Amino acid sequence: MSQWPQFQYTYDGSFAGFLCCVYESYVRRELPVCFAMAEDPRLTLWPDRAVETCREHAERVYRSLARRICLEAQRWVVRGFLTCMPEKERRLYDFIRLGYSVGPAAVRDLTDPRVAALHTALLHLNGEVHLLRGFVRFSQQEGALVAEIEPKNRVLPLLRPHFCARYSGERFVIYDRTHREALFYQPGRWAIVPLDRFEVAAPDQAELDYRRLWRRFYDTIAIEERRNPKCRMTHMPKRYWNTMTEFQTDPAPAGRKERME
Repeated sequence: MSQWPQFQYTYDGSFAGFLCCVYESYVRRELPVCFAMAEDPRLTLWPDRAVETCREHAERVYRSLARRICLEAQRWVVRGFLTCMPEKERRLYDFIRLGYSVGPAAVRDLTDPRVAALHTALLHLNGEVHLLRGFVRFSQQEGALVAEIEPKNRVLPLLRPHFCARYSGERFVIYDRTHREALFYQPGRWAIVPLDRFEVAAPDQAELDYRRLWRRFYDTIAIEERRNPKCRMTHMPKRYWNTMTEFQTDPAPAGRKERME
């Protein structure tokens, strides 16, 4: 494989598109040294190979991850594509190539940098999903619950089962500002769609009152003698505060302000 010609692979940015890149690599006997989106190609000295997304090819590679490596490796690749890991496509490709060579041992050898990098990224993803299950703050907006988040990873696919089950009788939207996509849910139906712009209507008086009550509750239950800012930021990292009601003040004409303590 080291003698295979090297290319930059350009694809549509989807998970199915990435699996098609893996397929094309083995069919054409080429080594993709970097990956780029079709709408944002990189400047490189490598020849470019445009890869079209084919559902049949993607499913073939997806099945091979479980058959030739193991189910856990298949899960790692699926979730790894949601991470914010730098050069994630190349790192995932290297992991898949390793797995095809050594089989199930690929998920156990954390001394291998190809495995360790992906394992670390998955720990970060899982940790962020766990935190956001408790940090998402909904507001009532014209009969629907609306929330905004700013995650580093693409967490909406992993948050979806939790919130759809917890609020199964509600209508809600969770907007990911970082990746510009939103989870829409109404009883029995859901969808995650790209959304370049998302503007929340100004809260009515009832919503403002509920926010004040929540902030008052948050402040009231605090024990001043046990105040420990470092401990709080360990369990509630500061980067999440921007979308949490307890750290905000009421909307002002100049825009929303944070309430930093």
